[in-house]
Amino acid sequence: MKAFPLFVELDGQAVLLVGGGEAAVSKARLLISAGARITVVARELADDFYAWAHEGLVRIQRRDVQELDIELSRLVVSAVEDEGTNRWISAAAKRLKVPVNVVDKPALSTFSVPAILQRGPITVGISSGGSAPMLAQQLRAELEALLPHSLAELSQLTERYQAEARLAFPDIRARRAFWDDVLGGPIADAVKAGDFAQAERLIATRLAEPTPVAQQGQVALVGAGPGDPGLLTLKALQLLQRANVIVHDKLVTDEVLDLARREARRIYVGKAPGKPSKTQDEINALLVELAQQGERVVRLKGGDPFIFGRGGEELEALRQAGIPVEIVPGITAAAACAASAGFPLTHRGLASSVTFVSGQVAESGKLPDLDWARLATGDHTVAVYMGVASAESIAARLIEEGRAADTPVRVIENGTRPDERVVASNLGNLAGAVKAARIRPPALIVIGEVAALAQTKEAPDVAHPLAVAAE
Repeated sequence: MKAFPLFVELDGQAVLLVGGGEAAVSKARLLISAGARITVVARELADDFYAWAHEGLVRIQRRDVQELDIELSRLVVSAVEDEGTNRWISAAAKRLKVPVNVVDKPALSTFSVPAILQRGPITVGISSGGSAPMLAQQLRAELEALLPHSLAELSQLTERYQAEARLAFPDIRARRAFWDDVLGGPIADAVKAGDFAQAERLIATRLAEPTPVAQQGQVALVGAGPGDPGLLTLKALQLLQRANVIVHDKLVTDEVLDLARREARRIYVGKAPGKPSKTQDEINALLVELAQQGERVVRLKGGDPFIFGRGGEELEALRQAGIPVEIVPGITAAAACAASAGFPLTHRGLASSVTFVSGQVAESGKLPDLDWARLATGDHTVAVYMGVASAESIAARLIEEGRAADTPVRVIENGTRPDERVVASNLGNLAGAVKAARIRPPALIVIGEVAALAQTKEAPDVAHPLAVAAE
């Protein structure tokens, strides 16, 4: 960390602002909002400064800056274009041990002014140390969209009830669960809706009848999407940041897990062929046990929990145990990977329907019992999950049912991730293409005319016996 972040109390403090142009106006607005006692020194000033001076918000000195101005200030901001003046101000401030910021000149500054986002008493500052101010502003804009304006009212509500919460919940774990309810449950929803009376009633009820921690456990079945953290839903992000425990699969990327609250315990329950792993019944029992212990659990699954994710089995087990369950869908691999590769799953004149199928074979080695004749129709897109190992059998079965061997196919490995690969083939060449490209899970196979619209990377040209037999 190059610079240590601080928040400085400036209310009533003397601040020197040198410069009268656009950059100085921008800094003045921030300093005024902080309650600083501002002296502006410049020979020419924007009209804003005269208006602020009339309101008593700034004091204007139309002259050159002097060393005494710096010496009498709590801190100094230089917003002038002249390099020599900036260097003189920086040197004088450093000599007098007065914090100085020279706009867009981090080498001359002893502190930087972050991009600021404010919601009532909640202030978020984002700094690049002066090296990338536009990036800091972009991040602020993204946070603006994420943080609701009701944060101001919510922070005021929490401030009012701090003392009562300590008395009602002397145990810190119980108190944390209470505040999680306030900040992310029905109470927060009431504040967001502008129903402050309802929020007050709900918080008063919770304080009057504190619920034991063991009865407050709950589980959220959350789709993590295909891997790109930018495709995580806003609801999923909010739950990740409130969870005490994250139970996650192999397909959930580190980038997604890094969005969870730091204090959350992470439990890995991923399955891999030929390696020891928890059974589904054991995972179900773990979720129930954690919730009964009063934990806020996020069961995080790659893609969508209800599309080949066995989320339905977990939902059933939790409901039978009387555990509150929230379901948050995720972007499933077929939709995300096709979009990332630049092609649709349905398209007028090419495909009027799409089917998601599992290519995972049974222990006997047999393919799933599917309507292969329907899947073989020409105007139909087939998205195959977990089909790398069974690619040859799938291709053979579809060709046997009448699907043309030259039907376009795209195999998308690590879809939406930085190491994504899109391999082009056709149905007859599919198994050879998978082998030649050394495709490894997670990978999605998309079969159909729409696949020809995809962008490709590292697409091998591999002959395969099925293609020859079909010609």
